[in-house]
Amino acid sequence: MVDDAGADILFVSADFYPLVEKVAHDLNSVRRIIALDGGHKTWTGYAEWLAGQPDLDPAIAVPRDHCAIQMYTSGTTGHPKGAQLSHANLLTLLPGALSQFGAWHDKDVNLVCMPLFHIGGSGWALVGFHRGVETVLMRDPDPAAILRLIPEYRVTKAFMVPALLLFLMQVPLCKTTDFSSLELIAYGASPAPIDLVRNALRTFGCDLAQVYGLTETTGAITYLPPEDHDEKNAERLKSCGKAMTGIEIRVVDAAGKDVAVGQVGEIITRSPQNMLGYWNQPEATRRAIRGIWFHTGDAGYLDADSYIYIYDRVKDMIISGGENIYPAEVESALFSHPAVADVAVIGVPDETWGEAVKAMVVKKPGTNVTADELIGFARERIAHYKAPRSIDFVDTLPRTPTGKILKRELRKPFWAGQERQVH
Repeated sequence: MVDDAGADILFVSADFYPLVEKVAHDLNSVRRIIALDGGHKTWTGYAEWLAGQPDLDPAIAVPRDHCAIQMYTSGTTGHPKGAQLSHANLLTLLPGALSQFGAWHDKDVNLVCMPLFHIGGSGWALVGFHRGVETVLMRDPDPAAILRLIPEYRVTKAFMVPALLLFLMQVPLCKTTDFSSLELIAYGASPAPIDLVRNALRTFGCDLAQVYGLTETTGAITYLPPEDHDEKNAERLKSCGKAMTGIEIRVVDAAGKDVAVGQVGEIITRSPQNMLGYWNQPEATRRAIRGIWFHTGDAGYLDADSYIYIYDRVKDMIISGGENIYPAEVESALFSHPAVADVAVIGVPDETWGEAVKAMVVKKPGTNVTADELIGFARERIAHYKAPRSIDFVDTLPRTPTGKILKRELRKPFWAGQERQVH
């Protein structure tokens, strides 16, 4: 990423001094390294570097359409790409988020527990910063630490990915944590199983709001408000809400034509939040931004009330016997089993069907369930052809630091030696 960005200056914290020392000679563009915590024998310390700068405003004009931040995609399906987000992108996101993400007030305490290299972390931090409220900034999304910080700082607002909500509820301390200060937890960045949302509503006792967006859309472009989090309306809990103010969303087929209400297609969006493009990747930019529409690569559908439902990444779709199967739907069905702590569904090669559905399941401690039992459980909730044909039990699932499951890592052993990664 450093080389791809062509970075001139690299700021490094003490924990990473040894790592950067090993690769410094390979960083072709970097002409200066600044030691954030000082104490390095070669690199200038941050305090010294800062003191050496002029204290006058350089008064450089900053056009709204210039890049403000180059944020790299998480790279769950390939090498990360540098999404260029402009000042205009961010200045559209921030007021819009504040107007829709609950009632913000001067006594808010905003918890930023997601990594800042992720739009969910940095975007949420900037929302609180823009509003001028106190922020509790965490280095890592440590569930036990989060449970201590919420009552200590009387946290009122937070953003988390669904996986983190799950991990919080699995920590024994969660049962005795005082959540009375919490007013709103926004969640997003990956599909959230209905049972996970229901458990979170009961556990945290505050408003929940779901958002959907990508790095390339400067974060949230949809919003499912707390009033739509009604446990009795299971269908609505599957939704990630409606398009936010100023955002246009369509669902299209492979030819780019709108599909019918309820029909699954690719989600595309037009808005002032769409990125400028991918840094130094014109072909990737052209594939993603076609005309004025950004193609998300996510599969979903719209209902008659314009609520948006995310099925899965288009690239993660499994084609078995000519039928399209979206892993998130299968994962949601399995997740509702009381013995399932975590689950990921992938497609594996199958001589008869092309691809077969396989589930990788983490069992809850002290539970005992067989693969056949789980397959039967899934068949009671979704169509038989969508249910897993096999299940492997694992201790953990590989995830990015932002909580997304690395399905390419799960798929790799099964597709080794295959000419193509689909059948």
